[in-house]
Amino acid sequence: MKNKTVVITGAAGGIGRALAHSFARRGARVALLDRDAAGAQAVAAALADARGKTGGNSLALGCDVTAPAECQSAIDAVSDRWGGVDVLVNNAGITQLGLFRDTRIEVIRSVMEVNFFGAVNCTKAALPSLLERKGQIVVISSVAGFAPLASRSGYAASKHALHGFFDSLRAEHTRDGLRILLVCPSFVDTAIGEHALGGDGRRAPQGARTGVGAAADPKDVAEAVVRAAQADRRLLLVPRQARLSFLVSRLAPRLYQRLMIRRTLGTSG
Repeated sequence: MKNKTVVITGAAGGIGRALAHSFARRGARVALLDRDAAGAQAVAAALADARGKTGGNSLALGCDVTAPAECQSAIDAVSDRWGGVDVLVNNAGITQLGLFRDTRIEVIRSVMEVNFFGAVNCTKAALPSLLERKGQIVVISSVAGFAPLASRSGYAASKHALHGFFDSLRAEHTRDGLRILLVCPSFVDTAIGEHALGGDGRRAPQGARTGVGAAADPKDVAEAVVRAAQADRRLLLVPRQARLSFLVSRLAPRLYQRLMIRRTLGTSG
């Protein structure tokens, strides 16, 4: 990763912030994109403190990934500064909480706009540079990208859509040298649950169950992601719980459903 240009969306906190530090420790130039421009700038400042004299190897940009023009402008700014993009990390995301019968369609659309179309928008903007440099796309999906998740149907739909899109994109450009890594973490200790949308579009009540099982440390997830990217992996299930979820959901889907319902809805299913 030394001297590679890495663009990370949703970089102001959580997995995005941890990824910025992991890539930077390996000598990468890191562009931090987030709707929270001040938060992205704070991460850039922390990277500069950690790097000392090489602090100029980070760039913070305000960017709403749901706006194609903003994504293009951000990628252009990165290319103007460093010549192009070697790695694009589509990490920005939101979630929702509530049964579909109690959820407005507009909430599902909002989740899709950020989680799916946000990744598509940034990929469209960066793809010419990625193809020219035989680069890599890292997509932060979820266990909900391959398995059901009761009370978060919109979130699961957005993550499932990422797999269909990026697996197909990989097939289209595998001969061009484009590499794509899909990352499926289980529940990670980030603030995404604090900003979950309720069925009416407002913030979901705090204390509501937003994940399954113990929360993983974002730093551990980030390190696993960067190592998988360096190894040119196509799929990463992290941590162990995600790998178990994958196996059970494939080999015993009814059992998986019962366990998932019990943990998310508090019923036997």
